[in-house]
Amino acid sequence: MIAITDYGMGNLRSVQKALERLGARAVITGEATVLREADKVVLPGVGAFKDAMAELDARGLVPALREAARDKPFLGICLGLQLLFTESEEGGLHPGLDVLAGRIVRFPSASPSGGEKLKVPHMGWNSLRFQGGSPLFSGLSNGVHAYFVHSYYAQPGDASVVTAWTDYGVTFASAVMRPPVYATQFHPEKSQAVGLRMLENFINL
Repeated sequence: MIAITDYGMGNLRSVQKALERLGARAVITGEATVLREADKVVLPGVGAFKDAMAELDARGLVPALREAARDKPFLGICLGLQLLFTESEEGGLHPGLDVLAGRIVRFPSASPSGGEKLKVPHMGWNSLRFQGGSPLFSGLSNGVHAYFVHSYYAQPGDASVVTAWTDYGVTFASAVMRPPVYATQFHPEKSQAVGLRMLENFINL
């Protein structure tokens, strides 16, 4: 059973539908006991980092998520990736789950290389440059495209956790891995056949 974490912020149903389409039993839950009993855990999310951490804390989900990230296959999606890190600069400096060392920072208003203005949020399709052989990307070719919607991105303290890079004004970590934790800044559930393959690979971990 795959538990999709419900803390009031995220496109939970679309993640559930994608997993069910692939034959998985996926339940949406806001209960710590269900997260602990699940075989795998997904942490999706859309919205502000500070608000998300406040909701997770208020619902008593932080300890269960940290345990899950240590003990079982765990997938963070979009804001769910960001929450795994030590802290975020969004709306001031706020602590995260601290499963992975690093900070969440905002895209610059202009590209450092050319000075052209960047549209923020970064929204739409962009390519992935793989590194490190993540099982999440098994069967996929380097350079495939995935769907993004975000204004902030992760700067991991340890670059070895990065499994995909993407360029948008800056080169940023678009996927990370420290087994049993896997996380994507993009939305696999919105990335058509490429995203479904990633979710299938997660189911098969």
